[in-house]
Amino acid sequence: MSDARVSKLDVAMMALAVAEARKGLGHTSPNPAVGCVIAQGGRVLGFGHHARAGGPHAEIVALRSVTPRQARGATIYVTLEPCCHHGKTPPCTDALIAACPRRVVVGARDPNPRVAGRGIRALRAAGIDVTVGVMQGECREVIRGFAKWVTTGMPWVHLKLAASLDGRIATRTGASKWISSPESRRLVQQMRARVDAVLVGVGTVLADDPRLTCRLSDARQPLRVVLDRRLRTPVSARVVSGPGACLLVGARGASPRKRRALKAAGAEVLEVPADYRAGWRALLAELGGRGMHEVLVEGGGSVAASALRARVVNGLTFFYNPRLIGGDGLAMVGPLGVVDPKRALTVVTESWGSSGPDLVWNGVIE
Repeated sequence: MSDARVSKLDVAMMALAVAEARKGLGHTSPNPAVGCVIAQGGRVLGFGHHARAGGPHAEIVALRSVTPRQARGATIYVTLEPCCHHGKTPPCTDALIAACPRRVVVGARDPNPRVAGRGIRALRAAGIDVTVGVMQGECREVIRGFAKWVTTGMPWVHLKLAASLDGRIATRTGASKWISSPESRRLVQQMRARVDAVLVGVGTVLADDPRLTCRLSDARQPLRVVLDRRLRTPVSARVVSGPGACLLVGARGASPRKRRALKAAGAEVLEVPADYRAGWRALLAELGGRGMHEVLVEGGGSVAASALRARVVNGLTFFYNPRLIGGDGLAMVGPLGVVDPKRALTVVTESWGSSGPDLVWNGVIE
């Protein structure tokens, strides 16, 4: 529930805090990305964000950027409810209370059951004026992966596909470079920088030999995951030898010889049940157990269909390039077994936009 006492200044300052929080995306798991701004009379005095797990939280970074005199009586904007429990670092509520601000503005309540409103109550009990819910939607979007992970143990799964205007990801010969525009491909690099793992099927590896790395200079490399039931990935594949870690997901009973060869080449091999639903659950439980918040599924069509049929997809981004390939091209989503249109998967549009000549659609599974 959002508080009513929100001004244009509050929104402007929280927008700066959200921008700070986004700097930590892709670097903080298993902690959430959080941003903080300290202001007085409309003037920004200090700011900061949580940069890595185990490091100081956003509130502490921001408080260190100002003097105690500046913090006293100021307004502190933080995208996520301050923590009130001991973890690798002391509670942020203690530091905020000691700083004696006049007011704390919180973007979103913490979904972590260990917090869940306790941080807000601790601040109010100390006599600090607290406003909750400023830019709540934007603040929740920043922590979507953390919220899923901390409440279910599973990461947020985001499906990204690039297709022609008629929904084809390749021609009938399998040629797919490049359907999307350079602008869209740069946007995909930003998406990879945010997530903990990037996932494709072995068909994509065999057809395109992708690296699946993030080419942004300051980005942490995501885990590269390949769904490969029979371990057909060549030991020479770039996905195996690239920077960072590679996880090949095979069905139980896959060739021990291939498994040994791929491990020798530097890949990790995970065995999961052959049934696609059980396989997805086992994989996501494994990734969640490693503290991973977000997984970006990049296809192809069979993998997209498998994830959708298993009901593990949370968010979607589709890039549509204004070309027509025709019905003999490869469909962006494989068969879903839908007979009755009323029983088709329902998606909710969050936004439309453009990226160079491409249309970009973002949505979530209802």
